[in-house]
Amino acid sequence: MKSRREWMAAAGSAAIAGTVWSRGGVARAQAEGSAPVPADSPLLNPNSPEMNRDAPAWFKVRFETSKGDIVVQVHRRWAPLGSGRFYNLARHGYFDGCRFFRVINGFMAQFGIHGDPNVSRAWREQMIKDDPVTQSNTRGRITYAKSARPHSRTTQLFINTRDNQRLDADGFAPFGEVIEGMSVVDQLYSEYGEGAPRGSGPDQQRLQQEGNTYLERSFPKLDHIIKATIIEQG
Repeated sequence: MKSRREWMAAAGSAAIAGTVWSRGGVARAQAEGSAPVPADSPLLNPNSPEMNRDAPAWFKVRFETSKGDIVVQVHRRWAPLGSGRFYNLARHGYFDGCRFFRVINGFMAQFGIHGDPNVSRAWREQMIKDDPVTQSNTRGRITYAKSARPHSRTTQLFINTRDNQRLDADGFAPFGEVIEGMSVVDQLYSEYGEGAPRGSGPDQQRLQQEGNTYLERSFPKLDHIIKATIIEQG
């Protein structure tokens, strides 16, 4: 039987890939997964300068979620490449509407597959090189999911809900940590369990292909990010 560490590595290989582009009812619809990202959104052009700016030395992101607020502080020196990717995704609204689609009690809460299949398709092969592991995967640290292959990180992330130092040796490099709202992370809906085909939870391939429509239909109790905002940086 595979360990949770092996499952985490395998989950990242299922690939990847909200936004601040609109207001009012359209923005709310997008957060719920029912409105597509417009064709001129930087989210559909991962190689654009807008999606590849350098991250500041540190910054904080507030995730307004269906369970409450979570604030993450990122330190660029912990993992420069991972921090940069996260910074650009957050400032362009990538995480708005994303579901916490894989929440395993006593392990972690995973998110980062976009609700619009077109955006997921754009980011699926946009892998970044591995950062050295300079910090440990302790409770509250945020890290990229990845496959067993080197340099396979894209947009999927997870928050450790327990001390998972065993992941350090496999190259999972934390780039930030929850500084407010860890109790919210602990309350994220987890009853669907492990994802398909190992469990009865969401199938990542279908999520990438069908977007939030699939989750709304088959897994309506999943918690989600309403809006992610960079609230402070320096």
